[in-house]
Amino acid sequence: QVQLVESGGGLMQPGGSLRLSCAVSGFTWDYYAIGWYRQAPGKERERVSCISSPDGSTSYADSVKGRFTISRDNARNTVYLQMNSLKPEDTAVYYCAALPRGSSCPKDPYDMVYWGKGTLVTVSS
Repeated sequence: QVQLVESGGGLMQPGGSLRLSCAVSGFTWDYYAIGWYRQAPGKERERVSCISSPDGSTSYADSVKGRFTISRDNARNTVYLQMNSLKPEDTAVYYCAALPRGSSCPKDPYDMVYWGKGTLVTVSS
């Protein structure tokens, strides 16, 4: 059974940093994509960042490029999202999602197969 569990959300002041973690278990595919998506109140879920395996290629939404970094620790079966220079508009529930046999994360979040329950990030002074 595939499980994705996010952690690391919280309240942060503008300009601060947070690191989100996504612990993955039950995954048997060597070829897949794992992405971070977010959903702000009253808005649609949007793609934030993606990392693919086995090549490790990454991609970012324009709104977070240069501020967020996605990475993975294969030994720990964990994907991270380092978020720096946080802005109030980054406030959202952040979800980790996986697509087996995918080389990239689709823009339409509903094309991802497995989802975590999300972690809330609030950026406010």
